[in-house]
Amino acid sequence: MENMNDSMNINWYPGHMKKTKDLLKANLKLIDVVVELLDSRIPYSSKNPDIDKIIQGKPKVVVLNKSDMADSVKLKMWQDYYSSLGIKAIPVNTIKGEGVDRIIEECKNVTKEKMKSLIKKGRKERPIRVMIVGVPNVGKSSLINRLTGKKSTQTGDRPGVTKGKQWVKLKGNLELLDTPGILWPKFDDEQVALNLAFTRAIKDEVLDVETLALKLIEKLMDIAPENLKRRYKLNELGETPLDIMNAIGEKRGCFMAGRELDYTRIANMILNEFREGKIGNITLEIPDDVVDK
Repeated sequence: MENMNDSMNINWYPGHMKKTKDLLKANLKLIDVVVELLDSRIPYSSKNPDIDKIIQGKPKVVVLNKSDMADSVKLKMWQDYYSSLGIKAIPVNTIKGEGVDRIIEECKNVTKEKMKSLIKKGRKERPIRVMIVGVPNVGKSSLINRLTGKKSTQTGDRPGVTKGKQWVKLKGNLELLDTPGILWPKFDDEQVALNLAFTRAIKDEVLDVETLALKLIEKLMDIAPENLKRRYKLNELGETPLDIMNAIGEKRGCFMAGRELDYTRIANMILNEFREGKIGNITLEIPDDVVDK
């Protein structure tokens, strides 16, 4: 564990962080509304801790992507939490396009007064200008493709990609400033790093896969024990994550020569099945556990 931050810095191009922040700040004056994209399973861990400072009071719409993979009760807790801050959090599934029209609606809603006052000043009605921001692998490109209704211009999720200002027409008289709106999560919190690794928002190399799978089992023992039992046909859970990993390996026949368990294979299988939603709809954190930490 002690090398977690070292390996994360290698993965996260710290030099580009400042560059991206500066670029976002510079472009903000052109923008009417910021759409902050989060992963429904880890809304806190997939958030950039500085985003609210960066956007300096601009209207904001929160989008909870991958809502089809989240626990619906916990998803509602997150919506209620944002509602208490006066922000609408919209659950979407960008793969199927569910909830995307509500984003357009809410962007219009939060900019209504500004648009009215522009017209009062004799300005011509113009499209609402939107910027979408989020940490890597949270689904920014697929959201943009849904909002444009076609394959969009290159929206590369590579940190630090810069290009000339480019406005992309979206449905509903919106325009997207197509910048690399890539921000970074909070590094100094081990649970955040683990949640990002569990959902593959960061590469598995942050920890070896066996350790990562044991950490995931430990988390699921706490928050979703029934899902573990059901998925792996276990009558009861062992006392430790390793007990459970052994039981799963035996159930699934993950043996090497000499009937030795193949831990790498078991670990990859558990991580993949979690990421594909096969262990069930699971949200790894709720507002009470993490907000104001």
